[in-house]
Amino acid sequence: LHGSPLTDAGLALLNPALSIHPSLVALDLGDCMLGDEGINLICGLLPPDGAKSGLKELTLSANPGVTSKGWGRLAIAVAHSSQLRVLNLDYNPLGDQVAGMLAVAVASSRTLEVLDLEGTGLTNQSAQTLLDMVENYPTALRTLILAENNISPELQQQISDLLSEGEEEEETEVREVTAREKNPWICQNNSTSQMVLMTSGLGDSLLAETEM
Repeated sequence: LHGSPLTDAGLALLNPALSIHPSLVALDLGDCMLGDEGINLICGLLPPDGAKSGLKELTLSANPGVTSKGWGRLAIAVAHSSQLRVLNLDYNPLGDQVAGMLAVAVASSRTLEVLDLEGTGLTNQSAQTLLDMVENYPTALRTLILAENNISPELQQQISDLLSEGEEEEETEVREVTAREKNPWICQNNSTSQMVLMTSGLGDSLLAETEM
């Protein structure tokens, strides 16, 4: 629906169908002339933990009619959403105050991996808040887009480096789990921290290292 002059009234007409759609996982409402009432409806599509499945990708680019109150409500919904992975808010006049609320939402979310804040009127103040969040709190976030904001290249690079480190650590963990799944005969003995290696099949020997 990107670029449709939908307005809050139009979204209100669509909302009942969107709310009960059995498999809707991505919704693009960028440049749809939405305001705070529209955001309230969208929050209903982001159910809290334990509720029905909700959106995994949401685009709300270029909806300047939404106020900080509306964005604050969205931040709360994102913080409690158990599904959302991608959130595009580029080219909205968010400013540092809203960015601070979004940082709290990202820190609380267990699923959000991509946040696009390109051209949203942010400054180094927002970047420092986001940097502190990424540096001190484990999140699922992997991509944070901050282009076309009044943010120093140094701060942007620091955030990017930290996100890259987190992604590398996750990939290492995935490789270790995969290796264990491929070779189920290798087990870790927790009490002695020694490796117990067992082989199976006719003619194979059973080897074990135990604490003397």
